[in-house]
Amino acid sequence: MRRLILFRHAKAEARAPGGQDIDRALTSRGARDAAIMGAVLAGAGLAPDLGLVSPALRARQTWDGAKDALPVAATRVREGLFNATPEEVAAELEVGTANADTVIVVGHNPSLQELAVNLIIDGGGAAGDVERVSARFATATAAHFLIDPAGRATLVDLFHARDHGGEGE
Repeated sequence: MRRLILFRHAKAEARAPGGQDIDRALTSRGARDAAIMGAVLAGAGLAPDLGLVSPALRARQTWDGAKDALPVAATRVREGLFNATPEEVAAELEVGTANADTVIVVGHNPSLQELAVNLIIDGGGAAGDVERVSARFATATAAHFLIDPAGRATLVDLFHARDHGGEGE
């Protein structure tokens, strides 16, 4: 993997009709923000060839809305991305991604934000990048990293839906 995108799901309803967290759907704003972020990623020249997606409805809907703007990518729904720790998300990245050039993970906070911060620190990134990611990782945010041959990550971009006409959280 040469590139990694950590993409927090877009805005979801506060409570699912059945009461299960995994069944929370996107709001209409969330659906718009997901589509905006797909266009933003495509406009930045990012073309994931593998999407690892949480089984939560809001994450699957976010990916469905975003991928319409992106080239066709293989999608794998990974049970281990729901209610995951940052370490568990990192472990999911170790399974079946070796042949992928660009991997996108569509999941949840706080795990994606914490993983992004950990990647920046472990890669020797700038304190300003740590502060920027720590301060704001709202819904429909995507962090784009380059991964060097040694596995170290460098933050390239941090995209927020709000900065591109969306509303974000």
